[in-house]
Amino acid sequence: MIQPQAIEELARRLTDLLPPSARAAQDDVAASFKSVLQSGLMRMNLVAREEFDVQRMVLLRTREKLESLERDVAALTAAMGLDRDAS
Repeated sequence: MIQPQAIEELARRLTDLLPPSARAAQDDVAASFKSVLQSGLMRMNLVAREEFDVQRMVLLRTREKLESLERDVAALTAAMGLDRDAS
């Protein structure tokens, strides 16, 4: 998840890009930027890199297990003399 400090920093940077004439409302604009950023990032349903890597490894192990089971079924089918496409 995005750290609140990162959102605040991004909102501050966006506020710093405003022209001097808009700086009078700097606090209001910064709060608006922060709110928009938070709601936008929440809708994106982001996950931490660590969680992504864990799920990627689980998927890899599952794929390896599936391939192994497919080989086992093919070997058993061949040993029994069954045609896999007959079913």
